[in-house]
Amino acid sequence: MRSVTYSMNVSLDGYIVGPDGDFAWTAPDPDVFRFWIDEIRDVGVHLLGRRLYETMLYWETADQNPSLDDAELEWVALWNPLPKVVFSTTLSEVQGHARLASGGVAEEIERLRAEPAEGDIAIGGATLAAEAAASGLIDEYRTVVYPVLVGGGIPFFPRSERRVDLELVETRTFGSGVVYLRHRVARQVH
Repeated sequence: MRSVTYSMNVSLDGYIVGPDGDFAWTAPDPDVFRFWIDEIRDVGVHLLGRRLYETMLYWETADQNPSLDDAELEWVALWNPLPKVVFSTTLSEVQGHARLASGGVAEEIERLRAEPAEGDIAIGGATLAAEAAASGLIDEYRTVVYPVLVGGGIPFFPRSERRVDLELVETRTFGSGVVYLRHRVARQVH
């Protein structure tokens, strides 16, 4: 069965954007950007909320920018053909290899898991991830933690009353002080 992963850049105090909506503090160094390129290779489909989808639209035409470096061109070559499912109540159409979700998050994940496709089902966006987490559908949390405290904003982890035990699977520290943490959800046997 395909794994559902939730990964994003996050501040040390746990936010994906600051209180003013800014995330410029996540501007990756070349090693972190290379890491994201390697991560996207294992993704079979990417689920996005409207805000992240609109942010990532930049890449749909970025290859027309003559100033892109080789790493950015490689990202475009991997990201653009990747199937994407966008969850939105306000968008009526999407671009590229994206489609609007036809159901809720849980229904969409179950449908994707039933398909004979390969690669992880990646979730981007805290609101979308919170819905999946509430249904117990996230298999791995992958955080790229930046050494900054932003003091508020949109939290990476959903605020719920439910305890989730995690097992540390992998860590990596980049020269810039950014740390990657990969945790698998510990499934309890009853």
